[in-house]
Amino acid sequence: MADTYVANDITEGALARPMLRLAWPLVLIQLLQVAYNVGDTIWLGRLSANAVGALGLAFPLIFLLISVGSGFTTAGGILVAQYTGARSERSAGRVAGQTLGFVGLLAVVLGLLGYALTGPMLGLLPAGPETSADVLPLAARYMRLFFLGLPFMFGFFVFASLMRGYGNTRTPLRVMVVSVVVNVVLDPVLIFGVGPVPKLGIEGAALATVLARAVATVVGLYVLFGLHAGPDVHLRHLVPDLEYVRKIVRLGVPSAVEESTSSLAMIILAAVVVTFPPAVVAAYGLGGRIVSLVFLPAMGLGQATNTLVGQNLGADKPERAEEAVWLATKVTAGIVLVIAVVTALFPAQILGIFLSPAAPGAAETIAHGSEFLRIAAVMFVFMGVLQVFLGAYRGAGNTKTALVFSMVTLWVGCVSMTYVLVFLLDWGPTGVWVGYSTGDILGAITAGLWFTRGTWKRAIVDGTDRAAADAGD
Repeated sequence: MADTYVANDITEGALARPMLRLAWPLVLIQLLQVAYNVGDTIWLGRLSANAVGALGLAFPLIFLLISVGSGFTTAGGILVAQYTGARSERSAGRVAGQTLGFVGLLAVVLGLLGYALTGPMLGLLPAGPETSADVLPLAARYMRLFFLGLPFMFGFFVFASLMRGYGNTRTPLRVMVVSVVVNVVLDPVLIFGVGPVPKLGIEGAALATVLARAVATVVGLYVLFGLHAGPDVHLRHLVPDLEYVRKIVRLGVPSAVEESTSSLAMIILAAVVVTFPPAVVAAYGLGGRIVSLVFLPAMGLGQATNTLVGQNLGADKPERAEEAVWLATKVTAGIVLVIAVVTALFPAQILGIFLSPAAPGAAETIAHGSEFLRIAAVMFVFMGVLQVFLGAYRGAGNTKTALVFSMVTLWVGCVSMTYVLVFLLDWGPTGVWVGYSTGDILGAITAGLWFTRGTWKRAIVDGTDRAAADAGD
């Protein structure tokens, strides 16, 4: 399971090799992340279009609470990257342990909160009569079971972030593969029932995901505490240290706000979508899953940029950090452009993979979803490039800057434009698809222009921090 990590590889020599070494496992991890959702969508699509629609409404609400904790997970990864780049292994191990303890406790609180608030959250959506009767109850059943397993979701997220900051992305990939295999096997068994296992429907999809994440969490903790594949973490590092907790909170709060406000923007879009008939709701859910196939690989390259920038700034090499960002931008744009062309040319065929033509409402859903994908394909390259710039800002510890450009993307662009097109110009579902796609174009342009100013090129970890941490270990 362990990998030999070559520290100098990221901060010295040619950049292309370490970037690709970091990026390809992250891209696969993100694709496997989608596999959880895609697996659920494929099997639930054979159950009914309403089950697919319920999944589309549930995920923005689930992500709202997940995003709060993921901001602090990001903070831990940033600190590990910069300490590792500065060759302070003991400090990296201590901050990793503090992140595990802090986020673990937060996950339990958020899981219980999400379970209690599932009904009220769904009740805020202005759903039409059909959607309220047929879709929302299914979403509630999925969400409640999912929230009970939230600590397992966070367990893998923290493990992957800390390993990424350290520069080891292959080990999390292996753990993710195991988890996805468990999910793929359990999905049809728990959704439709096999032998003595009862048919659980949409709750079976949630249970399969929770159990698969539990396996990933257990294996991830074994790697961190039992192997020498990442930060050197010990049980004593779990004891709260207020100095480290303050650093995690200082970096994590802007990231948590960024993630949660992004989720809130998606909830508002979902609130707009549920005012349309169920076929449009299902098309939005399906289209969103397919867009995530593009978004998450782009996020993987953004995460690789995060590590490259963090370690090189920690090693006091800001120009090398900037070079890494521009290289990642070119690679991301090239890859995503190919995906955009294929999506624009074959939207109905792609949608047909996830929704059986024999399912109730399938024809109308695919018609709306095809229009969605043709329009969304225009913004794919911008979406990918934006993730690289946001990864650069986070790697530098400029989580407030990343927050600003996420707000521009989702609120100034996406939400505002959707409101204008749907409610003021009466474009109907087309207004949702166009508004959805506008934000990333605006965000990528503004984030790129700001990046050229170079004000982000400062590490947040200095020699005093490293010396104090190492002396106290």
